[in-house]
Amino acid sequence: MGKFTHTDEAVAHLSNGIDICYDTVGNPKDPALLLVMGLSGPLNWWSPGLCEVLASRGFYVIRYDNRDVGRSTALNDLGGKRLDLVRAFVNRRKAPPYSLDDMAGDAFGLLDHLGIQQAHVTGVSMGGMIAQTMAVIEPDRVLSLVSIMSTTGRRSVGWQHPRLIPMLLNGRRSDRDRVIATSVKTWAMIGSPAYPTPADETRERAAETFDRGISTTGVLRQIQAVLTQPDRTPQLRGLTMPTLVIHGLNDPMVHVSGGRATAQAVPGAELLLIPGMGHDMPRELWPTFADGIERTAQRTRAPA
Repeated sequence: MGKFTHTDEAVAHLSNGIDICYDTVGNPKDPALLLVMGLSGPLNWWSPGLCEVLASRGFYVIRYDNRDVGRSTALNDLGGKRLDLVRAFVNRRKAPPYSLDDMAGDAFGLLDHLGIQQAHVTGVSMGGMIAQTMAVIEPDRVLSLVSIMSTTGRRSVGWQHPRLIPMLLNGRRSDRDRVIATSVKTWAMIGSPAYPTPADETRERAAETFDRGISTTGVLRQIQAVLTQPDRTPQLRGLTMPTLVIHGLNDPMVHVSGGRATAQAVPGAELLLIPGMGHDMPRELWPTFADGIERTAQRTRAPA
């Protein structure tokens, strides 16, 4: 699939003072597809191979580093301590350093930078929460919505398995070898049992992620944004764009109840539950993801 144009990474200087690193795959004349990654995930977590598959379906694919990730702005002056997480968990009303609304604003700012008024939006995990927030804040700009292994913000759904909590709070990210070794263990815990990713592939991605830049406090700030997010269920009920919800039946990071609740909230949403899928996007399921994203986008052009 090497015929598709890959742009070099560039930086968008947004009006809110945030710099967002991004790249693109495909023809700029095709409909834009914005890919929003989850907690601590830089743009390289969207595999170039998957991006090419999506470009082959007629999309101009845009992937980017969220704030506090990779080569985008790290907001180190805004704190980010474990005690802040405890406070956020017990008191959702306590203001975090920034919110999912702010992160959705970054995404719209990137689209503005690229001169794109409307886009299809696909988000994974925390990225799904951001994608849902985008659809709620500016629904006219979101042509279609695909929310993968995510949740509505309601705490009674989409919970994490307790054994994962220590991993989420692990703050030792300054040693490259340690980060790589920890990544292999982490993805073995949360990945798809039916589609295991080879350890060598996980190590290679972890090394690339570390070299792009890891902010320990940045991850904690993102977790604060997740912990303090509102329950979007009432707002999701008002969405009218075509929506697909994908969730693995073996997801320990975001329980499948989060996906079910999202699909139940959005009128007319399609729910795709995948046996053997955990909290990752294995190569074997790329055609399934691409089919779903394409199918959902095509509904925007279908007659009422």
